[in-house]
Amino acid sequence: MKRLPSAGERVLQGPGENAGVIDLGEGEAVAFKVESHNHPSAVEPFQGAATGVGGILRDIVAMGARPVALLDGLRFGEPGWGFKRAVAGIGHYGNCVGVPTVGGESVFDEAYAGNCLVNAMCVGLLPAERVTRAQARGTGNLLVLYGATTGRDGIGGASVLASQELGEGAAEKRPSVQVGDPFTGKKLIEASLELVEAGLVESLQDCGAAGLASSLAEMAGAEAGVDVHLDRVPLREDEMEPWEIMISESQERMVAVVRPELRKQVGTVLDRWELHHAPIGAVTDTGELRAFFDGETVGEIPAALLTDECPRYEVDQLAAARPAVAIDPVNAEPKDWIYEQYDQLVLSRTVRRPGLDAAVLRLRPSWRGLAISLDGPPLGERDPFAAGMQAVLDAACNVACAGGEPLALTDCLNFGNPEKPEIGWELAQAIEGIAQAAEALGVPVVSGNVSLYNETDGRAIPPTPVVGCVGLVPDVREVPRGWRSGDRVWLAEGDDVELIGWLWRNAPRLSLAHDVSDGGLAHALAEASGFSGREFSADAEAPYGSVVLAGTEVDWPNVRELGTVS
Repeated sequence: MKRLPSAGERVLQGPGENAGVIDLGEGEAVAFKVESHNHPSAVEPFQGAATGVGGILRDIVAMGARPVALLDGLRFGEPGWGFKRAVAGIGHYGNCVGVPTVGGESVFDEAYAGNCLVNAMCVGLLPAERVTRAQARGTGNLLVLYGATTGRDGIGGASVLASQELGEGAAEKRPSVQVGDPFTGKKLIEASLELVEAGLVESLQDCGAAGLASSLAEMAGAEAGVDVHLDRVPLREDEMEPWEIMISESQERMVAVVRPELRKQVGTVLDRWELHHAPIGAVTDTGELRAFFDGETVGEIPAALLTDECPRYEVDQLAAARPAVAIDPVNAEPKDWIYEQYDQLVLSRTVRRPGLDAAVLRLRPSWRGLAISLDGPPLGERDPFAAGMQAVLDAACNVACAGGEPLALTDCLNFGNPEKPEIGWELAQAIEGIAQAAEALGVPVVSGNVSLYNETDGRAIPPTPVVGCVGLVPDVREVPRGWRSGDRVWLAEGDDVELIGWLWRNAPRLSLAHDVSDGGLAHALAEASGFSGREFSADAEAPYGSVVLAGTEVDWPNVRELGTVS
């Protein structure tokens, strides 16, 4: 993972925290990250997808940012029951919480029939000088757990589901899937932001995979330790054992580091939002994560052994390239019905809705904007290096087509069992592809997630790195809005990186820019026609990665004119 470029003059927070943060100038910053919830969604698609959304929202909130947009990357074997339930789960959580779902992709490929992919990305805004971090600090400060109560739901989500292959008996793992409550999630967002804005917390951490075990380990470190009293955790089930409390993945929970003198004020805020809360421990200077129950020590380990100093080893690699697969372009069918399930306009920032390339959000009160996109590799691509490189270029090109200058990336690496040398090779190759594309574009990778063991009965998914891109739009009033009658239409080809740079600089002169991807030129023109509300077609072929342009004139050196919009 260290191969990925993560530094840059705009980077306020790179990998290692709940999300990456980029400086947008004018005192504003954007926090963003993409994560997976694949195995839970394969076992119980509605709750798996819904809690994936809930988890990524909390990651953004933990940085002190207000979530302003969601995107989802879905890869299923077919548009059947499981896919529809996942779409419903995404819509349910996002709509109830009041965060718009503005983009993403949906891909159907038989290779994902036994192990679907549900990747969720969230984007949030915050003042550049107020980035909140998870690292525990201040010996004697309190650890306050707040949000929902803790139960047995979700026990084993990280170990039983995420770190094992699927197969026979997958249905029996359903109790390991967390159950989401978006209304509590909404209260958690508002309460957390109120605490941060009032300066009442020193650190903030989402309680996600492996529950308190991983959250507290990540908060502790070489200089700070953490003591937790598990008998003080608010429970919703009787007679839970200490290990169950420690690893429960019950949703809608956060941990804050609070100075003792501010505990009452924090409690007042949480009471007003009707959230359960309790001081469950304290920050120490031991560097250890220690757990107590009824006054007895039930667990003790140097925290660094779970994080920075955990065992590291080289994964065996064996080149075993899979040939590209030609797939019936069911993927190219209209998908309007999917994003019509989602509220796209809540929060009143959405300038460009889903349907073509990147979405655009306004950075009120200015006219600046954010272009955001989430993309995976081309349909049927099986070369891991090409998959990684193309995912980056596609995401960046989509942002550029909407008039945004690509600023930074986030990635979600979906692969099979890395203990198999051929999968270890795929993982390394995809990372190299992402790194080379990011370096060529001059943009850093500031956050991400790795999802491994995506196999069913020993059959691994194809290498599927999914990449999110965030770009800055100088003026949302100049975002291309669709071709008009009399516009000339061209096809631009050439060096991907140079074309992306030319696109965002020249977008204000264009009425439309749209990349050619899955489904070819015919599908790209059909999408542009639907977006523009005016029909146009051309009997021509175009390579993957070329771009359709519309307007009155184009100065890109390698273009073919396709005709004029009637």
